[in-house]
Amino acid sequence: MSKLWGGRFTKQTDRLVEEYTASILFDKELAEEDIEGSLAHVTMLGKCGIVPLEDVEKIKDGLGKVLQRIRQGEMEFTVGDEDIHMNIEKALIDEIGPVGGKLHTGRSRNDQVATDMHLYLRKRVVEIVMLLQQLQEALIGQAKANLDTILPGYTHLQRAQPILLAHHLLAYVSMFERDIGRLEDSYKRIDVLPLGAGALAGTTFPIDRHFVAEQLGFAAVYENSLDAVSDRDFIVEFLANASLIMMHMSRLCEEFVLWSSTEFAFIELDDAFCTGSSIMPQKKNPDVAELVRGKTGRVYGNLFGLLTVLKSLPLAYNKDMQEDKEGMFDTVRTLEGALQLFAPMVSTMKVRKERMRQAVNRDFSNATDIADYLVTKGLPFRQAHEIIGRIVLYCIQKETYLLNLSMAEFREFSDLFDERIYEVLEPEHVVNARNVYGGTARSQVEQALMRAELATAETTNWLTAHAARVER
Repeated sequence: MSKLWGGRFTKQTDRLVEEYTASILFDKELAEEDIEGSLAHVTMLGKCGIVPLEDVEKIKDGLGKVLQRIRQGEMEFTVGDEDIHMNIEKALIDEIGPVGGKLHTGRSRNDQVATDMHLYLRKRVVEIVMLLQQLQEALIGQAKANLDTILPGYTHLQRAQPILLAHHLLAYVSMFERDIGRLEDSYKRIDVLPLGAGALAGTTFPIDRHFVAEQLGFAAVYENSLDAVSDRDFIVEFLANASLIMMHMSRLCEEFVLWSSTEFAFIELDDAFCTGSSIMPQKKNPDVAELVRGKTGRVYGNLFGLLTVLKSLPLAYNKDMQEDKEGMFDTVRTLEGALQLFAPMVSTMKVRKERMRQAVNRDFSNATDIADYLVTKGLPFRQAHEIIGRIVLYCIQKETYLLNLSMAEFREFSDLFDERIYEVLEPEHVVNARNVYGGTARSQVEQALMRAELATAETTNWLTAHAARVER
C-alpha cells in the first residue's frame, strides 16, 4: 500500500524502517486529541472559504464516525500508516472517500502533533491538580484529627524537638501547594496553540489561527512558526513538575515505611494498601508506599531522557522529537496512578497517638528548652548549651530522662534551676512555646489549617475555570 506522502518515492519503505520509525504503537493515545484538533481545523477551513462547506460537513461527519470506532475499540491501527495522524486520515478517507484528503489542507503533521500534545497535557494538568487537591484534603483531614498528637520531630533521622503531628502533615500540604502552583503556572505555556505553523514556515492558505484557538479554548497562539513546531519546553516543564511531585510523595512514602515498622509503630496503614508475604504469614508490607518511592526514579528518567533528546537539535522539527511522547505518557500514568492511591491511603491510616507520646517521653527532644530556660535567667546561650549537653550525658549514663531528674540533680549543674523547669520540659509546653508564625504551637497550627483550607478553595476555583475551558 502506498503512503499518503509516497509520491516522491520510487521504492516502498523497508519493513524494518517502517517498524522502527512508526509511532502508532504509543501515539494512538492522542487519538481523541487528534480528532478534536482536526474538527476545529476543518471548521476553520470552511469559515475561511478554503474548503467548501459541503465537504467540511462530510469531513466532520466522517471524523465523528472514526471517533466512535476508536471509543468502541473497533479501530485497527497499523504500523504501515506510521502515526496517529496518518491512521486517522486513512480511516477518514476509507469512510468518506477522497474528500477526506482535504482535511490536511493548510497544516503539517509537525504542527498537528504539537497541537495534540498541547491538548493532551492541558487536560492531564487539570486532572493532576485535582488529584493533588484531594491528597491535600486527606492530609488536612488527618491534621485536624491530630491537633493534640505530639511526636518527635527529626533532623538527620535523630530525634530533635517534639512537634504536633498536624504540623508535620501540613508541611506536605505546603509542598503539594507549591506543586499545584507550578502546574497552574505551566498551564499558561501549555495553553498556546501551534496549529497553523505548518511544517515550519506557516502556510500559503488564508487560515485563521485565532479562530482555531477560540474553537479549542486556547488562550493564545504561537508567535513564531519555527518555535511552534519545535517547542517541547512545555513537556519538559511538565516532566520537571511531575518529578518534584514524585519527590515530595517519595519523602512521605519513606516516612510511612518507617512509621509503620515495628521499630517506630507510629502508624498503621490500612490493609487495603498493604500486601503480605508468600512465606512469612505475619508480614504486612507497605508496598504502595514503597512502589511510589521506587517509581520516582522512573519519572526522573523521563525528564532527563527528553532533555537529552532536545539537546543541540537545530530548528525546526527533527525525527528525534518523536521520542517526546512515551516518557510523557508514562509520567502521566505513573503520577496519576500514585496520586489516586495516595489520598485514600492517607485518609485511612491509623495514627498510634500513645506510641508517639511514649517516644516523646523517652528522648531528649526537650533539651533545647532547658537551654532557652537558662537564657531567660541571664545565662549566655553558649554556656547554657554546654550545661545541657552535660545534663544529657549524665542522663544517658544513668539511663534516665530529663523529666525524671530531681531538683537536686539539676542544681548540680546550675543554681539557676527552679521548680518551673518541670513545666518547661512537658511536651505540651515545649510544643506550644514555639508560638511563632509557621511554628508548631497549637494556635499556630490551627491558623495554618485555616490557610491550607483557603488555598484548597482557591484551587477549586482554578479547577472550575479551567476544566470548563478544557471540556468545551
